[in-house]
Amino acid sequence: MNRAEYHLLDVFTDTPFAGNQLAVFPEADGLDTATCQAIARELNLAETVFLGSARAANHYPMRIFTPTEELDFAGHPTVGTAWLLAELGLVTRDTPLILEPPVGELPVAFADGKVPFITARPARIHPSTLDASSAAALLGLEAHQVVGAPVVACCGLAFHLIEVDDPATLAQIRLSAVDWARLVTPSGVEQAYLYSVESASDTETVLRARMFCREHGLCEDAATGSAAAALTGYLACRSETRHCIIHQGVEMGRPSVIETAMAGELIKVGGGAVRVGRGEIIID
Repeated sequence: MNRAEYHLLDVFTDTPFAGNQLAVFPEADGLDTATCQAIARELNLAETVFLGSARAANHYPMRIFTPTEELDFAGHPTVGTAWLLAELGLVTRDTPLILEPPVGELPVAFADGKVPFITARPARIHPSTLDASSAAALLGLEAHQVVGAPVVACCGLAFHLIEVDDPATLAQIRLSAVDWARLVTPSGVEQAYLYSVESASDTETVLRARMFCREHGLCEDAATGSAAAALTGYLACRSETRHCIIHQGVEMGRPSVIETAMAGELIKVGGGAVRVGRGEIIID
């Protein structure tokens, strides 16, 4: 029997049992796609990362799997994997790091205990198939509680971005699987990022957010770096802000903090992580 070692982390937090959960297999060269998918399904976390051997100094290929599919890009796996490589002494925090999922190279830096990376693509903005009325119906809200028209934004993974009128409104959301299948699934974008502004200044905007997706039914995510990047790119296009602090996971009891900023046309996404466990999978 072969054994594959993995580490468990909580990401976009520095507190154990908060943030978003992640498993990372740091030596995954011998695992084929079917095995990676089976392991991710077995662990049943939001995402599981499989790292290949370094292609060059501080340059690691990575694959990211949910329990049902492989992703081109995801934010909390990027932050958590970089943090773990430094924690294991495989890279140093004063040396630039490149992680390379299918979306392309993601430059990573280490600063003040956080792990910021820069997206491989700028945010692309498209009209959403939802309007304010249908978005309100989807969320179980009144029409006046949805602000403006939703859009779809993507930095490698697409999201319907839906603004609501008040952070307290986020706690009132009641999604219906029937309405999701009717209103969201036909769009081909099975992720929705719901947000509200808590405060804004000349230097930064503080937001609250929730993310829902279709994964074994409707699931909520505690911290979604790819969605935070897409939202920041969209807000910058509207000239509202170029630096965001996004609080997510509050309603789930797993509070997370995601920091974002524009880096030219690309987006910098950063946060902390903490290791909470390790284990091994037995592969016959």
